[in-house]
Amino acid sequence: MAQPVQAGRVDDLRDRVLACTACHGKEGRATPQGYFPRIAGKPAGYLYNQLLNFRDGRRSYPQMSYLLEHLTDAYLQDIAQHFASLQLAYAPPLAAQAPPQELERGRLLVRQGDAGRDIPACVDCHGASLMGAAPWLPGLLGLSRDYVGSQLGAWQTGQRHAQPPDCMAAVARKLSLQDVRAVAAWLAAQPVPAGAAPAQQLPATLPLRCGGLPGAGAVQ
Repeated sequence: MAQPVQAGRVDDLRDRVLACTACHGKEGRATPQGYFPRIAGKPAGYLYNQLLNFRDGRRSYPQMSYLLEHLTDAYLQDIAQHFASLQLAYAPPLAAQAPPQELERGRLLVRQGDAGRDIPACVDCHGASLMGAAPWLPGLLGLSRDYVGSQLGAWQTGQRHAQPPDCMAAVARKLSLQDVRAVAAWLAAQPVPAGAAPAQQLPATLPLRCGGLPGAGAVQ
């Protein structure tokens, strides 16, 4: 689990993460118009896991891998904690970029899943507010449609991995292309309520075992 940045290093770290904000936006807040995801306010454990995944080759993006390849675990923990501590307002979402029937399909998958295809609802892990849970689960709101769709596609094709068992890959591979488009469009159209933040504890049980969530319970 990520540890707090040591006293006296906060100002120095702000300068050191300028390479991050060049893509992820000022203070890591990004915007709904861009491709790069918001990292400000995401749970520290989630951010740390993703930094490890890029550095160690489980996620593929050359610019990220190049920036991280020589950084230590402790340094990555500091970066994760820094961005997790930034609780900043979200920009309003773009207007919905899909027809009503596609948005409804996305809403149902996010809120209810599809029991007939053994697809759990997104809210089962990411919370009813879809803002995630500390320390490991990310929020799904405030992200662009293109980013959400591309990440689900990366899990489907094996371009993105997590520590085994890779629960997101298992879920993503059950989704059709139409499902991915619908989920991405619906999530991107949802506003983030003022003051919304990740829950302070993980769900008691999860629908699948996830290797990137140490200590999280799961349905057997």
